[in-house]
Amino acid sequence: MVSIIIPAHNEERVLPRLLEALEAGGTSPMEVVVVANGCTDGTAEVARRAGTTVIETPVPSKIRALALGDRSATTFPRIYVDGDVVLGRSDVAALCDALGDGVHAVGPTRVLPMEGVPRAVRWYYEIWQRLDGVRSELYGRGVVVVSERGHERLRDWPETMSDDLQMAMSFAPAERRVVADAQVVIMPPRSYRDLLRRRVRAMTGNARMAADPRAPAVRRSGAGLPAIARIVREEPRLVGAAGVFLATAAVAKLLGRRAVRRGDTAWLRDESSRR
Repeated sequence: MVSIIIPAHNEERVLPRLLEALEAGGTSPMEVVVVANGCTDGTAEVARRAGTTVIETPVPSKIRALALGDRSATTFPRIYVDGDVVLGRSDVAALCDALGDGVHAVGPTRVLPMEGVPRAVRWYYEIWQRLDGVRSELYGRGVVVVSERGHERLRDWPETMSDDLQMAMSFAPAERRVVADAQVVIMPPRSYRDLLRRRVRAMTGNARMAADPRAPAVRRSGAGLPAIARIVREEPRLVGAAGVFLATAAVAKLLGRRAVRRGDTAWLRDESSRR
């Protein structure tokens, strides 16, 4: 038995594909808890029809939804999954099997389907996916799996915009692992504007977390100029992609810092990947 917690805010259109993938191809028992937070659509109804446990709250907060689902879950390993990704039952099994021997938190490898995605978005991810931190850390995967011992690091659920970064930084490198045999499908933005919205939200959350003395220290992602230059030296065809990545990162960081100074906590959501 594993417990899967899915915070879902207006995910009526995409939640069925995740629930169907979790259900297909296996009979091992799973406890699935969907926390419909601040929803104005049929997210809760979709989850009930799939036979999951449903918790509804009027508060549109992902971190509070995670905390609510966590209190309802009864077993371990515990899996936290974003409602807009796709994770299969066999991937769940591979993730759970990777826990143990000092490893308390794991995540799957990313699959980002790029068909029909604008060139600027493709170029950004060409660089982003080659960064050392992006390849080895657990953030940005939409899935984090923890053992019962690992759960001790997370159960307080402090208020944060960067929930996956908070979870990832709660574990030392030797305590976490990216599992090659498990995959999660993450839908990329369908426009550059939506990519920028994602990145500004991430930079805002990261800056707020960095300023919080209670938060764990953030390890560097390796997105500096030396790392980008190394990527281009190894693959000269990526020089244009590097330019797009650096410009996007600079704008997102600037806007993120501006949002922090204003006290802006708006969740800049990418709707294009949900269509």
